[in-house]
Amino acid sequence: MLLPKGGVTWKSAKSRLPPTRAIWRFLTQTKVLLTIAITGIVVLLYRGVSGSAGDLQRFYCFGPAKPPMQMSINEQAQWAGHQQTPVIFNHHSPIEINSSTIKHVDLNGIDSTTKAVANDERVLILTPLRNAAPFIEQHFDLLSQLTYPHNLIDLAFLVGDSTDDTMANLAMELERVQSRTDKIPFNSAMIVEKDFGVTMGQSVEERHGFKAQGPRRKAMGRARNYLLSAALKPEHSWVYWRDVDIKDSPSKIIEDFVAHDRDVLVPNVWFHRYEDGRDIEGRFDYNSWQETEPSRKLAATLERDVILAEGYKEYKTERRYMALMGDWRGNKDEEIVLDGIGGVNILVKADVHRSGINFPCYPFENQAETEGFAKMAKRAGYGVFGLPNYVVWHIDTEEKPGNA
Repeated sequence: MLLPKGGVTWKSAKSRLPPTRAIWRFLTQTKVLLTIAITGIVVLLYRGVSGSAGDLQRFYCFGPAKPPMQMSINEQAQWAGHQQTPVIFNHHSPIEINSSTIKHVDLNGIDSTTKAVANDERVLILTPLRNAAPFIEQHFDLLSQLTYPHNLIDLAFLVGDSTDDTMANLAMELERVQSRTDKIPFNSAMIVEKDFGVTMGQSVEERHGFKAQGPRRKAMGRARNYLLSAALKPEHSWVYWRDVDIKDSPSKIIEDFVAHDRDVLVPNVWFHRYEDGRDIEGRFDYNSWQETEPSRKLAATLERDVILAEGYKEYKTERRYMALMGDWRGNKDEEIVLDGIGGVNILVKADVHRSGINFPCYPFENQAETEGFAKMAKRAGYGVFGLPNYVVWHIDTEEKPGNA
């Protein structure tokens, strides 16, 4: 090819180029446009695939380029150490149960605390009755004076083996109290009727003779357990056992006892006796006691079916009685540890009963009923305490000396 004599100039080069119109026509041809589009798509796909391959290599293909079966132990460990397979959990929708025969009870929110009133903790007051007609009116007078909110209190009674008007008097008093329009009515009331075939009389001699103690305490244990099983509900935080023949007690007794935060707690129980115009303060309940070395040695010699009772010449236990300790003029919050308790007035955390601690109607460590209950509670690891200076007054049963 020969170049122009004067060299290559723009004018000469321009003269050799195709016309602009020819170039534009070439570029706008369908084949050319399609070729350019395909080339662009190929380039984009290549870049995307190469980037994804890099990510896959970085996250999923770490390790030697060989099958796992051909890797050494170190290579397998290195390879497996960088594997984290994504896991997607499929959370199912809530299960809806519509059967009216299925009931759900959640006890996790039921607790017994020192802030019982603030937490709206429910109290169940239990009273077993037998031939108790003369005491029922006074019993309700004292219940009505309790300052713990009555809308948080449920009452339950067991009437058994009665030959007097206990049931009629109880029903009338409940109707009277629950029909009031002030804050005196309680949240609910229940009457359980159950006879156990008890035929012994209610006189002091018949009730407190030594031979009567075993059968009597067994029968009382059964009555308490029947009442407890019928009345205790999931919403109850505290169980307050209160005998019908209490003569007087502080109106804030529930709040006072709750403040101690004890599993099982009892007061001292005394009585008033008036002789020749003098008020004699007598000690009543000798079933709240502490074991001593002589009492433990005695128990070690007894047959398993023997039930001990306090204050009888047949068995000299030499235990320390809370009834002989303390004074209502002292610090009412002073506590002592007890090994046995009486049943006149007991506050129990409901979970103690729910755990299976009840009132044995059989010999348990040579005790039955409330004393057996204390033994059983301590065996299960619960604390049993008494307040020697906190006095609840019992009616005077005019017992003769010799029962303690």
